Amino acid sequence: IRFITVFTIGHSITLIGATYLGIQADEHLIDAVIALSVLYKGFENLGGFQKLKIKSPNLLLMVGIFGLIHGFGLSTRLQSFDIGKEQFLGKILCFNVGVELGQILALIPIVFIITFSQKHKQFPAFYKAVNWYLVLAGICLFFYQLYGYFNGH
Repeated sequence: IRFITVFTIGHSITLIGATYLGIQADEHLIDAVIALSVLYKGFENLGGFQKLKIKSPNLLLMVGIFGLIHGFGLSTRLQSFDIGKEQFLGKILCFNVGVELGQILALIPIVFIITFSQKHKQFPAFYKAVNWYLVLAGICLFFYQLYGYFNGH
């Protein structure tokens, strides 16, 4: 719950603030940074920092930073729509609540699957495979977004 709350606070700050103030960035660059957050989490889960003999950053702080980045990415997307000027803040808040509810609804079955799977002897192999997939997906998404940025979107 702490991690979800910190992510949501960070996400809300940049989603509401950047949208309200009209701050944008190239969507490919934002999505490339988001891809690096996926890569980071897989790397951390695989003990990458320990293998490099580096102390891993505070996870709660990193989740907050990821929330800020993800919220800014959603703000950039939201600003590409014509949402009008009337009840602007209310629309942003409703959008944010919808995104957060979607994340919670997605997280519930994931937590259930992980909790159930931890009881099986194959869980360590499953955990390792899933986190290697996160690393690989993060790398692929990063280069895909950079390709989109450098090749005229």
